[in-house]
Amino acid sequence: MTDHTQPAALFAEARRQLARLIAFDTTSRLSNLALVEYVEAELGAIGVQGARVANEDGGKANFYASIGPAVPGGIVLSGHTDVVPVDGQPWSSDPFTLTERDGRLYGRGTCDMKGFLALALAAAKSGAPLVRPIHLAFSYDEEVGCLGAPSMIARIAETLPAPAAVIVGEPTNMEVVSGHKSISTWTVTVTGHEAHSSLTHLGLSANMAAIRLMAQLAGIAGELEAQADPASPFHPPHATLTIGQIEGGTAVNILARQCRFVFDLRCPPGQDPDRIVAPFLEAAGRLDAEMKARFPEAGVAVARRSATPYLAPVADSPAERIARRLAGDNGPPRVVSYAAEAGQFQGAGFATIICGPGSIEQAHQPDEYVAIAQLERGAAFMTRLLEMLGR
Repeated sequence: MTDHTQPAALFAEARRQLARLIAFDTTSRLSNLALVEYVEAELGAIGVQGARVANEDGGKANFYASIGPAVPGGIVLSGHTDVVPVDGQPWSSDPFTLTERDGRLYGRGTCDMKGFLALALAAAKSGAPLVRPIHLAFSYDEEVGCLGAPSMIARIAETLPAPAAVIVGEPTNMEVVSGHKSISTWTVTVTGHEAHSSLTHLGLSANMAAIRLMAQLAGIAGELEAQADPASPFHPPHATLTIGQIEGGTAVNILARQCRFVFDLRCPPGQDPDRIVAPFLEAAGRLDAEMKARFPEAGVAVARRSATPYLAPVADSPAERIARRLAGDNGPPRVVSYAAEAGQFQGAGFATIICGPGSIEQAHQPDEYVAIAQLERGAAFMTRLLEMLGR
């Protein structure tokens, strides 16, 4: 092992790791196995063997590993390996090559969230003597609904000594965040009956039917906004519902055979997404029956795509106490409106917070970056973590 227990040395190693991690195109539609193999090799070089938890077809995998003794009281450093697409974005440099400009490190995933993975790897390879372990937990498919982490979390709960805390390294400017909203996503597929667009009595447009359903969702979104709680710590201070994707029809003069759209619902802790979406599901059921009465093959199918629980703030939780000490953070309690895997860890019984380098405002953008100063703060955080776990 190389001694990277000082902040400057740990930062240098984290930067080297970040350059390597960015070079892997792990857009969610692609496999992450090449990155996992790289991490396995890096840890294997210091005698650490981890475990994969693969998806159903084996094309992607979660990865977790422990550095240090197999005793309770360790810290889980968790992050996702996948990134969002760069398609159509006007990048100033190659998104898969780490590029430094003006005190910033540019590349897809620098902020969200390979910067944290690089810091975690640098800490794992530091050579610091540990009396309690660091556990790495790297997931797949977070960006498309936090789909990969649950199987890994279940395995961690079954096989590892109970950790003191889980730190999920989503971008928070290295400030401790104790709560996030839930996110539930649904896919709606409307099937119509094709005919010439001048002969509407002979067919049924899936697009026109879908518009009725989307109008229902727009109404629910408006109701949620009207229910905003001025005392809520979230921004915006209410649940939000948006339709993110729409596709349908083959030509302007054909009644569309199919229309498909996807919507998401994000709720603060304490709000039930199933209750909110229930009126829409009832409307979809009525429209399905109406369409089938005209054409048996027509109708509406609604499928839940994902359901990620919120992270509920816990006053003075052990995870928050630990993370605030490591981050040097004595600021006010914080929450974020995005969803993360933190709620899944909390749901499995782990004390969990979010803290990582960079700002969510830089995530998913062209020319995504993490400020070098943020990576330096992260290196100082990891150095304090190594010191804490060595006592």
